[in-house]
Amino acid sequence: MEIHFSMKEKKDKPKKKSALRVFLTVIGSILIIVLGFIAWYIPHMHYDIEQHEFYDIASLEAGNRSYDDHSVVYMTNDISPEALMKIYETLDVHPQGKVAIKLSTGEAGNPNYLDPDLIKDLVQSVDGTIIECNTAYSGSKRTDTQMHMQVAKDHGFTEIADVDIMDRDGYMVIPVEGGVNLKENWVGQNLANYDYVIVLSHFKGHPMGGFGGALKNISIGIGSREGKVRIHTGGVFSKPPIDIGSMLTNQDTFTESMAEAAKSVSDYEGHGQKIIYISVMNHMSIDCDCVSTPTEVDMHDIGILASTDPVALDQACIDLVFKAEDGQSLQNRILEKNGLHILTHCEKIGFGNRAYEIINIDSAETGETD
Repeated sequence: MEIHFSMKEKKDKPKKKSALRVFLTVIGSILIIVLGFIAWYIPHMHYDIEQHEFYDIASLEAGNRSYDDHSVVYMTNDISPEALMKIYETLDVHPQGKVAIKLSTGEAGNPNYLDPDLIKDLVQSVDGTIIECNTAYSGSKRTDTQMHMQVAKDHGFTEIADVDIMDRDGYMVIPVEGGVNLKENWVGQNLANYDYVIVLSHFKGHPMGGFGGALKNISIGIGSREGKVRIHTGGVFSKPPIDIGSMLTNQDTFTESMAEAAKSVSDYEGHGQKIIYISVMNHMSIDCDCVSTPTEVDMHDIGILASTDPVALDQACIDLVFKAEDGQSLQNRILEKNGLHILTHCEKIGFGNRAYEIINIDSAETGETD
């Protein structure tokens, strides 16, 4: 019995050594893969923070900073239906054909979206159709057309105009000229049904882009679900949701892709001749209207701004935030996400001007200078 036991013990030892060797090999392989991923991920995801500078022409000239060209941005401190109509009329544009009103219907539970009562007069004066596209992030109530339309109804938009979820039947591809990351942009296919676009944006922060304004509204906002994923991932992924793909995408690649997608939409709209931009600076949180439970609003309302140049418009809104004594949290959100890079990249690819002249139409009415 003792001899038999010893022989069995000797037979079991090689099996145990073999199993241990396999286990250690697997663990070692996993460690190599993890360390390799970390070695790739850290430098791949790195981005430098661009510091804020004021780009109104008065500040540029005072600082002896050069600029090739500049755009005009109109402003009113009043936030009312009458003021919105007035600033629209100041742009002196005359839309022909079927007019689209691009705005965000806001995520269910978010209270900060544009008030339908504020925009009703303008929307109805041009017989506008509110346009949107479905979302591409997890947890949204607007990922499909039926739910999205319900949210639009709950938020009061269907009471003031027809609402068109433009990618309900798919997307169309428009070219991106001069893009570094994108060569094409996938937008809601119903964009082709409109002759003119009025972009109504609620300026605010954004958890991924740093801020949301006119450029985000025509890039992510007009992108189909698949197009949104492509913008978030620099054209690498296209299948929703955006969650994993965006985690593997450098922040600057994302904001550059937004700039390129925005340019493609402007180019599609007659190279900017059939699109205008109006941004309302109220109820500003560090979070976007796409967040169902946004951080509380902690800065004062500023006014309404408008331009034919979305780059100048977003820059002007940002500059006003950086002038605000109570704008620290939004300033931090813009900087930490390097939100300014979208403006830098727009200029690099020949889209818009960061330099702008701001004209306060309230001051012009009283004969005062801004």
